[in-house]
Amino acid sequence: MTQKDKPWLFRTYSGHSTAEKSNALYRSNLSKGQTGLSVAFDLPTQTGYDSDHILSKGEVGKVGVPVSHLGDMRTLFDQIPLDQMNTSMTINATAPWLLSLYVAVAEEQGADISTLQGTVQNDLIKEYLSRG
Repeated sequence: MTQKDKPWLFRTYSGHSTAEKSNALYRSNLSKGQTGLSVAFDLPTQTGYDSDHILSKGEVGKVGVPVSHLGDMRTLFDQIPLDQMNTSMTINATAPWLLSLYVAVAEEQGADISTLQGTVQNDLIKEYLSRG
């Protein structure tokens, strides 16, 4: 029995100031040969604050993409077939919620969710202990 070589997965950790700009960046990277996605979320998203929350002021979109609701996640992955992606979300405390939004978008795209591939980092207290 021979083992078939599988190419390395290439996912650049990235996220931009808005879901629209991040989507454009992801589609550009994928068109250039990137083989997966690694989503960088902004600090409010990482700590579970909506973009319009008072504690989010000055932080929205600074170090990654802000995602506050299903509409943001739809925009983030517009025209990107999630059933063909291997997506990483290093998100920790809000991982269950953001993974749920990701799966909802995949279902809206008509994907068989049993075929979805990727990883989430799910250390629920990391963001709260390290960032407050």
